[in-house]
Amino acid sequence: MSKADSRGRLDAAQLRALVETGEIETVVTVFPDLYGRLVGKRITGEYFCNDVLSHGMHVCDYLLACDMDMDPVPGYKFASWADGYGDVHCVPDLATLRRATWLERSAIVLCDVLNAETEQPVAVAPRNILKRQIEKARAAGYVAKLGSELEFFILRETYESAHQKNFENLEPFGWYVEDYHTLQGLKSEPLVGAIRRHMDASGVEVEFSKGEWGPGQTEINLRYAEALEMADRHVIYKQAAKEIALLQGLSLTFMAKFDERYAGSSMHLHSSLWSASDDRPLFAGNPPTGDDLSELPDAFRWWLGGLLRHARASAVLFAPTVNSYKRFVAGSFAPTGIAWSYDNRTAGFRIVGKGAGLRVECRMPGADANPYLAFAATLAAGLDGIENRIEPPQPFHGDVYSAKELPTIPRSLPEAIREFEASELFRRAFGDEVVEHLLHFERTEQRKFDEIVTGWERRRYFERV
Repeated sequence: MSKADSRGRLDAAQLRALVETGEIETVVTVFPDLYGRLVGKRITGEYFCNDVLSHGMHVCDYLLACDMDMDPVPGYKFASWADGYGDVHCVPDLATLRRATWLERSAIVLCDVLNAETEQPVAVAPRNILKRQIEKARAAGYVAKLGSELEFFILRETYESAHQKNFENLEPFGWYVEDYHTLQGLKSEPLVGAIRRHMDASGVEVEFSKGEWGPGQTEINLRYAEALEMADRHVIYKQAAKEIALLQGLSLTFMAKFDERYAGSSMHLHSSLWSASDDRPLFAGNPPTGDDLSELPDAFRWWLGGLLRHARASAVLFAPTVNSYKRFVAGSFAPTGIAWSYDNRTAGFRIVGKGAGLRVECRMPGADANPYLAFAATLAAGLDGIENRIEPPQPFHGDVYSAKELPTIPRSLPEAIREFEASELFRRAFGDEVVEHLLHFERTEQRKFDEIVTGWERRRYFERV
C-alpha cells in the first residue's frame, strides 16, 4: 500500500481513539447494491465502536431486490413479500475503514453482506460476486489488478434545480469540448481539486484529473489496485464526488449518455494478472511488432482471448441500463465493434503499455456500470480464457468503426440480456442463483422504461400523429 493510499486508513484502535476525542462522530456504514450505490446507515461513532464493530448491523434484504426508485420488485427468489422482506447481516470489512474527509467528523466503512440466519455470504450481493471470482483466481495462482477510468459531466445546476427543470435544458459547466484543456480545467478546479484532495486524504489514491471530450466533462483517474480494493475505491470516489459537488451547489452525473449531443461517459477497465506467490506481473512483455502473437506471454494471450470470446455476454454487466447503449456510437471514442488492437481507441479492447505495464484496456463499460459486477465479469471471462487456452483473433489494424465483418457490441439492453442469459460461462462462474437474480434485475430495468411515456414521444406525437 502506497503512502498516499494509507494516509486516510484507520484500524479499530485508531477509530476508537478518534471517537473518544470527538474527531470522528459518525461512521457511514454501507455496502454496494446492484447499481453499485452505497446503501446503509450513518452510525454514531460511540455506538459503532461499542456494538457494530463486534456485531455488525442489520438492514432489510429488499435493498438487493429493488429498483432505482426503491420499489420492492416482485419475482425475486432472494427476497419477496411472501417471505416478509427480512434482514441481512452486514459485517464491516475493517480493511476498508477510512476517514471520509469530505464529510464533517466522519469515517466510512464497507460491509460484507451475510445471511442473517446462516451467516454465509449472500450470493447475490455484488461484493460477494466479485470476491468469489477473486478466490477462483487466487486458487489458480493469480491476483488480478485492475484500474477503472471514470468520466462524468459537471453541471451548473443543483440536483434540485435539475429536477425542477424536469432534467431538460441543463447547463454543463463548460460550453466547448475541453479534452486535455488546462484553461477550462482551471474553471472546474474548485470542485475537481477538492475531489482529488479529499480522495487522497481518505485513502483513495488519485493519479490525475483532466478535461474530457465533452463540455463540462471530466475524468479523475485512481491508482490501480487489486480487484476488490479497486472496486471499493471506485464506489467511494463516485459517492464522494457527488457529495462534494452537492456541497458546492453543483451537480455531476455518471450517466453513460447524459445528452445525445455530447460524448458518453465511460469506465475504461484496465486489467492484468500477477503471481499470487511473489507478486510478479504475468503479462510482462512487449506488444507484438506484427501479427505474431507468440511474442505475447501465454497468460496475456489467453486472458485476452477469454475477454473477447465472452464480450457480448459480458455486455449487460458493462452496460447495465437502457441509457448505456446510447453511448456506443461510431466516431465518439466509445466502441461499437469487438476487436483488439494496440493503442487504438476505436477498438473495444485496446492493448496499452509495455514491459511490466502491458495490460488490456476494455473500453466497453460505461460510467454507470457497477464496478463489482464489471470486474467479476472480467475475471470470469479472462480466467476461462486461460483455463481453456483461448487464443485471440488476429489484431485489428485501422478504423474499427468502419469494419463490417466484426462482431458488434449489443445494440440494446434486451439484446445484452439475451446474450447473458445464454452464457454457459456465467452460469458456471456465477451460479444459476446469481445469474437469474441479475437477469430479473435487468429485465426490471427494461420493463420500467417500457412502461413510461417519454418527453420525446410527446414532442413527436402529441400534435402530429
